[in-house]
Amino acid sequence: MAVHFLLLLFAVSLVAADDEAFIGVNIGTDLSDMPHPTQVVALLKAQQIRHVRLYDADQAMLLALAKTGIQVVVTVPNEELLAIGQSNSTAANWVSRNVVAHYPATNITTICVGSDVLTSLPNVAKLLVSAIKYIHSALVASNLDRQVKVSTPLSSSIILDSFPPSQAFFNRSLNPVLVPLLDFLQSTGSYLMLNIYPYYDYMQSNGVIPLDYALFKTLPPNKEAVDSNTLLHYTNVFDAMVDAAYFAMAFLNYTNIPVVVTESGWPSKGGSNEPDATVDNANTYNSNLIKHVFNKTGTPKHPGIAVSTYIYELYNEDTKPGPLSEKNWGLFDANGTPIYILHLTESGAVLANDTSNQTFCIAKDGADPKMLQAALDWACGPGKVECSPLLQGQPCYEPDNVIAHANYAFDTYYHKMGKTLDACDFNGVATISTSDPSHGSCLFPGSLGKNGTLGNFTAPSMNSTNSDSSAYNLGNCDLRIRSLLMVTGFLLWGVVLL
Repeated sequence: MAVHFLLLLFAVSLVAADDEAFIGVNIGTDLSDMPHPTQVVALLKAQQIRHVRLYDADQAMLLALAKTGIQVVVTVPNEELLAIGQSNSTAANWVSRNVVAHYPATNITTICVGSDVLTSLPNVAKLLVSAIKYIHSALVASNLDRQVKVSTPLSSSIILDSFPPSQAFFNRSLNPVLVPLLDFLQSTGSYLMLNIYPYYDYMQSNGVIPLDYALFKTLPPNKEAVDSNTLLHYTNVFDAMVDAAYFAMAFLNYTNIPVVVTESGWPSKGGSNEPDATVDNANTYNSNLIKHVFNKTGTPKHPGIAVSTYIYELYNEDTKPGPLSEKNWGLFDANGTPIYILHLTESGAVLANDTSNQTFCIAKDGADPKMLQAALDWACGPGKVECSPLLQGQPCYEPDNVIAHANYAFDTYYHKMGKTLDACDFNGVATISTSDPSHGSCLFPGSLGKNGTLGNFTAPSMNSTNSDSSAYNLGNCDLRIRSLLMVTGFLLWGVVLL
């Protein structure tokens, strides 16, 4: 398991989406062994997840979330829309039972009225706006309309001609519902909720959309997608779809409704016809998405304005119908064990989903190779790190490159020094990560192996003259003989780290 404004005029109206930009998670319940609500909340706390979306308003779950401070989105299930859309009193009863009874102990911030109604229940769509307005009226009557927003998640498939984004528009047959919906969102200061799945866009593109473009991977400039009308460059599907939504709203003269992405993710497993539903791709997509939100990159149309997003989803739902991938969107299994360890170096503690609370010291992305080499030489020399596992034929020799070897040496020194921040600097080329860099039989200090036990680690004292460490540097230097670099390294690092 490999480890872890437009201009001010426009920005003012959308800044709310950035002020509290967050990553949340969706909590589905189609599990054969659904954890108890208290267990769910314990996992949320351990992962420092502060925003969740429920697909219902389960009373036990709402009680378990009380007094946690976690911001909660509750949902009017699709099967209740017909009744609520035709009866103000039914809507009032729903709000009384599922919101008023729990607020403010449970920090309910939003009500989703249905989900994907326009595409999954077209016959009920004509009642959607009525249901939304009835729910909002009930909040007004309870003096909660300022604290609790109301909206409805929409599938991104309602946006047609989505690339280039500047030409995007909503399916015109839906305008009789969309226009009054957008009127409501604008008048109440709510947001357009959009479900964005680059996985499906990629799968359905017949090779037109490159996998790297769907996964947020870094693209060379000549591989970026360019909007020929705006000349904006797009490096990922997610940003293109968000901007397509903004352009589609602008096409209908709505320019101040922010977008919140209510679902996005990537499956970690699929059937034989889903070869790109893999652990590595799921990890790459969700890790890059989380970093994209927290880095406040924004989109090409709205740079610097982050789009709050709910990851789909917390648990694998093993009883969900459909293809194998439908059961494998989760970050965790029912026992709370991570499906994979997210790559979230320098992205904060939210969803650093290593449940063992481990930290490691590794080479910083993009670090200068010569500086890494000097740091490695220092660690295995004056730093007195036990580097014999890096010798040829030993468990950590492969891959034989400076980054991999530096990762091991940095992490060993970091653990030897008590995991202090200063012990993971190495003149700026190292960083702390929650992702375990262990691989194969190369087990890093402090790592939990596949059997869940700590990796063996014997740290020599600072006064040690360990012969194996010396052998690495001065004797059996099977790692690319580098005597000149050793001297340079000592000169560079002696002052900083001795």
